[in-house]
Amino acid sequence: MKFVIVGYGRVGKRTSRILSEEDHDVVVVDNDHERAERARDAGYTVVEGDGQEEAVLEEAGIATADAIGALTPDLNVNFAACMVGKHHGARTVLRIDEDYREDIYEKYAEDVDEIIYPERLGAAGAKTAMLGGDFNVLADITEQLRFSVFTVDADSPLVGQRLVSVDLPEEARVYAHGGADEPLTIPLPTVELEAGDRVAVVVDQDGVDAVRESFHAAA
Repeated sequence: MKFVIVGYGRVGKRTSRILSEEDHDVVVVDNDHERAERARDAGYTVVEGDGQEEAVLEEAGIATADAIGALTPDLNVNFAACMVGKHHGARTVLRIDEDYREDIYEKYAEDVDEIIYPERLGAAGAKTAMLGGDFNVLADITEQLRFSVFTVDADSPLVGQRLVSVDLPEEARVYAHGGADEPLTIPLPTVELEAGDRVAVVVDQDGVDAVRESFHAAA
């Protein structure tokens, strides 16, 4: 598959690496010369230019791309890039920063396929969103980390709490959420947990028991 990654910063670099390691075709777009050079040195095809300009994305091959990941820290650039990608029929993944606001989400959510929060999801979440894959088959976890799905017990104190407020170990990250009879998908921070909900968490091996205790459930 072919992917256009706009922004070769922390998130874009890691997402590009993951996709490349799985033998996907990755084209990086960045308007910063030093970042562009680092991407070239890493072996990627690079288009140096503004990712919100259609001509630049056309040079990157957006017309034949399966998806575009707009992963810069600039929301306006990301949204513009996604709109170009959408026009060309690509799957669109928009990054917003960690300072989540519901009004921002509501403004952009209907216009893109996925919105990601790098501080929560990380590069593996971005990659999976671009592939449109099932979070149950995430395979980008290192040997030190474990991907587990926890079920919220009916008597858990978490019932009724917003997912974003769940107290987890510092190294744990929520990747997906789903109701008892629903598929796991990228969660909104405003989601309230209900009995039977499943929450996918990536956590260090040593932190699994602490996460399980938080949910009062078995993995």
